[in-house]
Amino acid sequence: MTAFLLRRLTALVATLLIVCALTFAVFYLLPSDPAAQFCGKDCSTERIELVRQQLGLADPLIVQFWHYVTGIFTGRTLGTGPYAVQCGFPCFGYSYQSAQPVWSLMMDRLPTSISLALGAAVLWLILGIGAGVLSALRRGSRLDRTLMVGTIGIAALPVYFTAMILLYLVVTVAGLLPYPRYIAFTEHPGQWVANLILPWITLALLNAAIYARMTRNSVIETMAEPYVRTARAKGLRERRVVGRHGLRPALTPVATMLGMDLGGLLAGALITESLFSLPGVGKLFADSLNKADQPVIMGITLLASFFIVSSNLVVDLLYAWIDPRARLA
Repeated sequence: MTAFLLRRLTALVATLLIVCALTFAVFYLLPSDPAAQFCGKDCSTERIELVRQQLGLADPLIVQFWHYVTGIFTGRTLGTGPYAVQCGFPCFGYSYQSAQPVWSLMMDRLPTSISLALGAAVLWLILGIGAGVLSALRRGSRLDRTLMVGTIGIAALPVYFTAMILLYLVVTVAGLLPYPRYIAFTEHPGQWVANLILPWITLALLNAAIYARMTRNSVIETMAEPYVRTARAKGLRERRVVGRHGLRPALTPVATMLGMDLGGLLAGALITESLFSLPGVGKLFADSLNKADQPVIMGITLLASFFIVSSNLVVDLLYAWIDPRARLA
């Protein structure tokens, strides 16, 4: 297990370095001039050139990349002379638009994205796995057909359509909930739930439909395995056969997808946060794209990559608990 963990950690670091290099190269090849963005609209050519020198943009690309990567782990000094600014660990640079540290901008928005991602994940796992198992155990029945047709219909609904319908019916017409805004859990747990329940449902409906179909197929395949028939032949109760010998191994592909989905959502649900005006990382990413704020876009890209790779590492470690066959492998 130790050797496996070391290999996966090495792969994690290598993946992040590759993502960082590709993102850095893409922004270097773009026609926009970072120095002109940082300086503003009314800057003269001489002033833009001075800013380029101060930001180190005149250095070779490999040197800029090295300073960027080492700055993440050790911090670095941005600029030269009287304009030099010390960027502490971890240094992702400064926003071209607000001149604020990219790390601070992301950390200010991260609690909103984490609250949205975790709440939605719990909801879609309960709905998706529950519907999938029920459908698999009643395979071919009217309930099975109803659930599967329903999941296809829900999966076909665009996220923005679901969000608009929920806002209109629940907030505008019925007045059951306030218009969503982020309130910290530590501030008021009840208001935290009330303001996030609609975004949770919006995200959960689409994912629950996908997870239901995946769970159904996986449970049907697992329940046909010889070891399940052997467990039944031993006289074990059906609940134990399904729960211990059927469901747990069937959850392996579900856990794999969860690692990808949850990792991506932790770095922001761009559409959902924008629709509900939630100040999360996804909303920050969308705003930064519109303004071509390169340091912020690069920082969020690396943050998203870190969450996705880390989530998959955790899922791999959980395989041994979910499926006993993984321990033998």
